[in-house]
Amino acid sequence: MSKISYILFLSLITLVPAFGQDVTFSQFFAAPIQLNPALAGVTGAPRININYRNQWPNWPNAYRTYAISYEQPLDFVNSSLGIRALTDDAGDGIYRTTSVAAVYGYHLRMDNNTSVRFGIEAGILQTRLDWDKLLFGDQLDPLLGGDASQFTEETRPDNLQRTDLDFSAGLVVSGETFYGGIVLHHLNRPDESVLEINDNLRTGRPLRLTVHGGAQINFEGGNNRYGESFIYPSILYARQADFSQLTVGMYSGYKSVFGGLWYRHTGNNADAAIALVGFHYQTLRIGYSYDLTISGLSVGTTGGTHELSLSISFADSDARQRRRSRTRYNDCFGLFK
Repeated sequence: MSKISYILFLSLITLVPAFGQDVTFSQFFAAPIQLNPALAGVTGAPRININYRNQWPNWPNAYRTYAISYEQPLDFVNSSLGIRALTDDAGDGIYRTTSVAAVYGYHLRMDNNTSVRFGIEAGILQTRLDWDKLLFGDQLDPLLGGDASQFTEETRPDNLQRTDLDFSAGLVVSGETFYGGIVLHHLNRPDESVLEINDNLRTGRPLRLTVHGGAQINFEGGNNRYGESFIYPSILYARQADFSQLTVGMYSGYKSVFGGLWYRHTGNNADAAIALVGFHYQTLRIGYSYDLTISGLSVGTTGGTHELSLSISFADSDARQRRRSRTRYNDCFGLFK
């Protein structure tokens, strides 16, 4: 029994990284440099973004993701800098993935209506297994259950943590009312194997391709207190190894409130319907979204997915107004503001 449990768990933690996927926030627009390093500084102001995702809460602490980022435009050299960090906990922290990266972006204006943004990212990817939280078959009692603190005959591995370098690159092209982007994450296929089981499985984290875009349709201009009023159809496609997902929907902003609806399809299956509601005022923006599971798992089984986002801008009102005036020729990034 213990050997069966051991093999099942090892299969899970080795095959999921090799053939699974990175975390993709439902509120991808609220984590811009997590999505694409080329989006660093896209709002034209220094900003902090904080994101939290609780996936499938009916399975206690199944998947929880925390992310934070800071971006700083450098207008005098048409560049932007950023730093981001993300931690993903699976199984109440049994298997944890942490990534930290620095971001550099360069903005090239092609003409009055077209610009190109390039972005590169360099950082580390760390995986960690908490052996003390594992429960093996020889710790189980047919009547009383089991306790991970009890003795097990399974051999504790010497190394339960691995850290490797991780590189990514992205591109964003924008016009007067539209934008499109592409990004490749894990260009060097960082090694995240914790347990040395089979050399054939240690192929590194799969390259992830993401293509995203949208168009902004304005109805009313903004001011120092409120943003523009607009609708924003958007699309995001991501592929990693054999896994793919497509998200399509609509975002809408009206003065101090915003909301949206999206549909996500993974592989050959419907996955989730996503609803968003949020509020922003001056330098603060808060959003909440809920993923309603529509796959065979059902929302009653998973509990759906909850996401919270918080954005804090460090631009004062006068600076925002001057920046808006300078960029009005090509201001199609309301989705990310």
